[in-house]
Amino acid sequence: MVESDFGLCATCWRDTPFIGGTVCDSCGTPLPGERDGFRIECDDCMDRPRPWRNGRSTLLYRDKARELVLALKHGDRPEIARAAGAWMARAGREILQERMLVAPVPLHWSRLWRRRYNQSALLGQSLARAVGLEVCPDLLQRMRRMPMLEGLGAEDRFALLTQAIRPHPRRAGRAQGRAVLLVDDVMTSGATLAACTHAALDAGAAEVHILTLARVAKDD
Repeated sequence: MVESDFGLCATCWRDTPFIGGTVCDSCGTPLPGERDGFRIECDDCMDRPRPWRNGRSTLLYRDKARELVLALKHGDRPEIARAAGAWMARAGREILQERMLVAPVPLHWSRLWRRRYNQSALLGQSLARAVGLEVCPDLLQRMRRMPMLEGLGAEDRFALLTQAIRPHPRRAGRAQGRAVLLVDDVMTSGATLAACTHAALDAGAAEVHILTLARVAKDD
């Protein structure tokens, strides 16, 4: 039994690693200690400054969370985005703003054709409904089909994604002068989100924030 439609049962909820407490302000990974009123960043974000302003994530990418993400992404389970959008709204409450434009990380058209949906767009639409924000599913375009990034190091990921993403020429005006919230399913190195951030800024966004369903923590 579940408490609401598309929710998790008690056992699955217990086994799902939601992120809470002190987190990195740039990427949302959990950090030890208490907040002291100043900006806090993890070692990765201090070593490689992020082009976006703030970031949050909902889950650690392991255990039940990994199962949920893979089911959404590859298992033809788009209904997972219904519940995940509400979880992301809670995780991102500190960075959400009025008039913020929600934009998903894009898929290349060939991958979208094969998968039939962009899981990041489903998450963005669910989140936008939960918090009453505008969403632009095709604000950004992926110009090159990328090889699978799993198993690649950070430098290889950043090199592959250079100039791979651009603003949609007919949608760029919607970002002009606005805060943009980029939504994705998983953050690993941050290379994809960095490329999307540069594209959103090229479209005239005043600033960019990120929100992901899951975060690969360095210890993982």
